[in-house]
Amino acid sequence: MLAHIEKVESGYRATYERHLNHPVEEVWSYLTDNEKLPKWFSELRVDELRKGGVIKFDMGDGTFDELSILELKINSVFEFSWWADTVRFELSQESGGSSLRLIENIHTITDHTPKDLAGWHVCLDVIEALLDGRAIERKEEWKIWYERYGNEIEKVTLQ
Repeated sequence: MLAHIEKVESGYRATYERHLNHPVEEVWSYLTDNEKLPKWFSELRVDELRKGGVIKFDMGDGTFDELSILELKINSVFEFSWWADTVRFELSQESGGSSLRLIENIHTITDHTPKDLAGWHVCLDVIEALLDGRAIERKEEWKIWYERYGNEIEKVTLQ
């Protein structure tokens, strides 16, 4: 399911919703544990898991950008800066598993925005597959979602 993308006062907001057949603690470990994090987002490493802490993004050229952890509630909320934007994961227990919501607050739509949106979509698919003991072909999935998010961004920006 596509993220819901909307125009808001501060720019745009993309909200992804997933029900996972796994407990909150297990899902949380994929978001914050440096042993599991690279399995779905190889460039990210949590340096200091605390509000005001740091996530490092490997730029692939030997340098790292530091992203600030803006809010942290263990097994519930993990929000960090994403350069000019923010990314927020919200987890809650549900019958038979958990609810995972990812919210990206986007300051300005750029040519890169559909790439990021497709990337987050596939990241969530990969987390779910890992939890389920499955594998997915990331590049092929990304291509499909990139086109769809490009179309969605066009719709939202034309409103």
